[in-house]
Parts: sequence; C-alpha cells; structure tokens
Amino acid sequence: MEAKEEDVKLGANKFSERQPIGTAAQSQDKDYKEPPPAPLFEPGELKSWSFYRAGIAEFVATFLFLYITVLTVMGVSKSSSKCATVGIQGIAWAFGGMIFALVYCTAGISGGHINPAVTFGLFLARKLSLTRALFYIVMQCLGAICGAGVVKGFQKGLYQANGGGANVVAPGYTKGDGLGAEIIGTFILVYTVFSATDAKRNARDSHVPILAPLPIGFAVFLVHLATIPITGTGINPARSLGAAIIYNRDHAWDDHWIFWVGPFIGAALAALYHQVVIRAIPFKSKS
Repeated sequence: MEAKEEDVKLGANKFSERQPIGTAAQSQDKDYKEPPPAPLFEPGELKSWSFYRAGIAEFVATFLFLYITVLTVMGVSKSSSKCATVGIQGIAWAFGGMIFALVYCTAGISGGHINPAVTFGLFLARKLSLTRALFYIVMQCLGAICGAGVVKGFQKGLYQANGGGANVVAPGYTKGDGLGAEIIGTFILVYTVFSATDAKRNARDSHVPILAPLPIGFAVFLVHLATIPITGTGINPARSLGAAIIYNRDHAWDDHWIFWVGPFIGAALAALYHQVVIRAIPFKSKS
C-alpha cells in the first residue's frame, strides 16, 4: 500500500515537491516546533554553573578518550607481531567504543561533543553559542593534552619510540590525500551526529535519544578502519593536538595543519548538507 504524500513548498525556487509523510523535509510535523537558534553571543552563560559544569565534562571526557585510545595505539605499536595484539581493528574499536561510552555519559550535561569539529559544526547550525563553542574547544584541547601526557608517563620510552599516537600523513600519500581523508572522515562523523541528535526525530521517535551514541560511535569506528593507513585518523583536532604536543617531534608538526583544516571543512560541509538538504530548513515555505 503506497504511503500518503503531501506537497512541500521550497522557498528557494517556488516549485512543489512530493515527500512521504514523516520525512524531515516536510514543512510541518504535528506537535513539533523547530527550536529557536542559539544566540551568537550569550554572556549570561558565564555566570551559570551549568556552563562550567559542561566544560568540565568535556575536559574529563576528552581526557579519558585520549588516555584509552593512545594507550591502545601504544600496545599495538610496541608489538613485533600485529597478530599478537588487537591490531588496527582493535584500535578502531577503542576509538569508536570510547566515543559511544563517553557520548552516552556526557550528552545530558554538555551534549557529549568531545571533538572541536563536532562543536564547530553544531555552532554553524546555531545549536550553541559562540561563547560556549569556544569554551568547549579550549576544554577539549586541554583534556586531550592531559590525557596524552598521562599515557607518556605510563609508557615513557616506548611513547617516543612508537610515535606517541601523533597523526601524520603516511609515506606514499600526499598532503592532499591526507586532507581529503580528514574532510570526508569528519563529514561522515558530523553528519551522523546531526542525524542521530535531530530534534525532529527525537520528538517523533522516543527511542532516538537513547540510541544516539551508538551510530556516532560506530561512525568513528568505521572511519578509523578506513583511514588509519592514511593519516592515523584524526577527525578530531583536540586528539591530534594533544598527541602532537606531548610527542613534540618535527614530523608530527609538519602536517598538523591538515588535522585542523580537514575536520573543520568536513564539519562545515556536514552542517550545510544537513540543514539545507536533509532538513531543508532555509528553504521551507513560511505560509
């Protein structure tokens, strides 16, 4: 039996489009109102304990993320046989699993970003203020530096010998290859974040908020499987910065710009795609 359809007026070109009932492109959903965009500047947040509590949650989450994941990388790197350790799949599972757990734990406090690229993408979509976005990014970077520092304290000589988990473009690949891998990988992650946390889906399906950390963590896992051989997989500027600062070798800094520019471009593209294509927010008819 065919699903019912309704017309959707697109304000950009005045043409009607047929969409099945229940799709996010509809101009209106029953009992749903689009949340207002966050203000660009919100100085009042600086007087709120919840603002600082969220920043502390981002710091701790990013600290734990770097601690577990870089320790896992060290365990694989120091083994003479990759078959004797968890290998690349295990590294990917460590990154994806930690994101799943940490997003689940911190989503109700800070939103569970744990990644400046995610914060940047959500800021572009007006999901949080510039004040909060900058605070989150600073706390994420500090947490990453501390997490990588603790790993170095545990591993000592092995940390330097095995590259400290720092992101670099692998031999045989160009800087363009690395940049492209970071852009696409971050696009996948941030696109998944937008889809998994979409307010309209949460209003329609009560199970969505509970399951949201799962697709986000799985996206991180899959991107790591695909791009570890190319760049070691950054897709998180705080993770790349923390490892680079503690490792502190010239070759770790040579390509470091890739792990900021790539994720921020990927996050911006994901935000644009979700807002314009998936949600069609800028083009809805106001009638």
